Amino acid sequence: MRMTRLFLRTLRDDPADAEVPSHKLLVRAGYVRRVAPGIYSWLPLGLKVLGKVEAIVREEMDAMGAQEVRFPALLPREPYEATGRWDDYGPNLFRLKDRKGNDMLLGPTHEELFTLTVKDLYSSYKDLPLSIYQIQTKYRDEARPRAGILRGREFIMKDSYSFDVDDAGLVASYQAHRDAYVRIFDRLGFEYVIVHATSGAMGGSASEEFLAVSETGEDTFVRSPGGYAANVEAVTTVVPYAIAFEGTPAAHAEQTPDTPTIDTLVDHLNAAFPRDDRPWQASDTLKNVLVILRHPDGTREPLAIGLPGDREVDAKRLEAQVAPAEIEPFEANDFAAHPGLVKGYIGPGALGAESATGIRYLTDPRVVEGSRWVTGADVQGSHVIDLVAGRDFTADGTIEAAEVRAGDPAPDGSGPLELARGIEMGHIFQLGRKYAEALDLRVLDENGKLVTVTMGSYGVGVSRAVAAVAEYAHDDAGLVWPKELAPFDVHLIVAGKDETVVAGAEQVYDELIGAGFDVLFDDRLGKTSPGVKFKDAELIGVPTIVVVGKGFVDGVVEVKDRATGEREDVALADLLAKLRD
Repeated sequence: MRMTRLFLRTLRDDPADAEVPSHKLLVRAGYVRRVAPGIYSWLPLGLKVLGKVEAIVREEMDAMGAQEVRFPALLPREPYEATGRWDDYGPNLFRLKDRKGNDMLLGPTHEELFTLTVKDLYSSYKDLPLSIYQIQTKYRDEARPRAGILRGREFIMKDSYSFDVDDAGLVASYQAHRDAYVRIFDRLGFEYVIVHATSGAMGGSASEEFLAVSETGEDTFVRSPGGYAANVEAVTTVVPYAIAFEGTPAAHAEQTPDTPTIDTLVDHLNAAFPRDDRPWQASDTLKNVLVILRHPDGTREPLAIGLPGDREVDAKRLEAQVAPAEIEPFEANDFAAHPGLVKGYIGPGALGAESATGIRYLTDPRVVEGSRWVTGADVQGSHVIDLVAGRDFTADGTIEAAEVRAGDPAPDGSGPLELARGIEMGHIFQLGRKYAEALDLRVLDENGKLVTVTMGSYGVGVSRAVAAVAEYAHDDAGLVWPKELAPFDVHLIVAGKDETVVAGAEQVYDELIGAGFDVLFDDRLGKTSPGVKFKDAELIGVPTIVVVGKGFVDGVVEVKDRATGEREDVALADLLAKLRD
C-alpha cells in the first residue's frame, strides 16, 4: 500500500464538532469521515482496523462454540410488537413504511429474529444448548449522537444469544460468554472493568457491563477496595435502620420567607431556628423534585421524587428506574395544571396517589420510617420542621434516583465507593424466558413435555471498540495502535529525493512485503517534505516506523517505536530480524 495511491487526506486541525480524542484523531488521520450527526463512513485505514477488531471477536466467539449467522437490518413490525419493543423503544427506533404501507424498522438489536429462527428450526432438548451470533450494523435514533463513532446512530455490533432448556444451562452459557468476553477485551488491549448493571429495556435477571476505563466515557461506575464494581444505575443504597419516633416533637410549620432553594433554607433555619446539638445541614431537608414521564404510548405522567436535600437526582439512574418511559422537565404549564403545588415549597402533603394532586410520590431509600425532615409546607414562604416519615407522611414507594457519591458505602459492605468513568464496550444478560414466552419458543424435554426455552443475550460494540482503543492509545502527536489492531505492521518512509535513497526504499519495501509484513509505504516525493511525512506517520499511528534516508548508502536504516519514541539505526541485513522481534 503506497501513500501515493492510498485514499487518504490527513488534517492538521481538529474537526469543529469533535469533543474527545478518538473523534479528533480518527477524523484527522483519515480513518473515518462524518456524513451526518451520528453517521460515519469508514475509509480504508479505518476499515482495516475495524476488520481486525471483528476478527478478534469472531475468533473468540468461534472458539467458545458459537456459530455465526447474519440477519437483515430491515425488519417487519410484527415480531417487535409481539415482544412489546415496538412501543418500548419509543423514539429511539427508526421506523418506516414500505411501498405497500407495511410498518418496518431498522434493527436496534435482534432478539426477536434470533428467537423466531430457532423456533423455526429446533423443537427438541437434544438440539440445545445453542449459541449463535452475528456481526452486523444496528440503528438507534440517538437523541444526542456525540463523540464520533463512540455514540452513533448507525454502528456495528456483535450480538449473540444462547438457548438452553433450563436455568442451569443458562448459567453455564452465560459463564462461557463471559469468559470469551474477557479474552476479547484482553486482546483489544485497553484497561477495562466488569461491573454489575441493570437490564433496562432488554429485561432479564443477571446483567454485567464491560467498560473501557476512560475519563471521556459517558458511563459512571463505582468500585470499592473490596472488589465491588457497578454501573451507577445498578448501585443500591445502603438503607439506614428505621428510627423509633415516640417522643419526637410534633411537626410544626414555620415562616421561611425567600427560601426557595436548599441553601437559602439552611441559612434561614440556622439564623431563625438554631439547633442545640449542631447546625442545620442540607441533609436534614427533604427535597421534592417533579418530573414528567412520557410513556411509549405518548401519555404523560407526573412523578415526584423525595430525596435528602444534599443530593441531586441522577438522570441516568432515574431513567433506568422508569424505562421504557422517558424523562421530561416539569414546566410552567404542568404547575398550572396542578394548582396545589407551590413551586419552591412543595411538601409530601401535596403529593401521593391519595393526595388532591394524585401525583405519584416515591422517596429515596434513606427516607426511612422515623427519620425527621424539614420540607415544604405547600404554602408560599413556609416549611414544616420535624416532619417524620411513617408518622406524618407515607410515600407510594421508593426509587433509586439520587446521585451516588464517592465515599458512599458499597452495598456489599466491601468499603467506601470511588467513582470513575468508562465507555460501555460489552453487555451480557441472562434474559430468561421473556422473549421465548412472547414468541412461543418451546421444545420437548427428555420427558416429552413442552418447556419454554431460556435465553441469554450478549453484545459487543465492534465499531465502538475502534474508538475505545483510540481513546486509550494516543499521545499528543496522534494515534498509537497496538500491534494486533494496527492497520499496518510497518510505516516505511523514504526521507529524501536522491535516486539511491528512493531506489533503496523500494528495495526495502519489496523485502518487507516478501517477508510477510503489511507495509504502508510513504513514497511521496515532489513537494512533500520529510517533516510532513514524519507528522503523518505519528498521526496515523502504525506501531513501527522505518525511515530510509542518507544512511542507506552505508547500509543502515532508522527504526522507530511509535509507542516509546525510541529510535535505532539498524543494518539492512538485520532489519527483518529486528522487525520480527
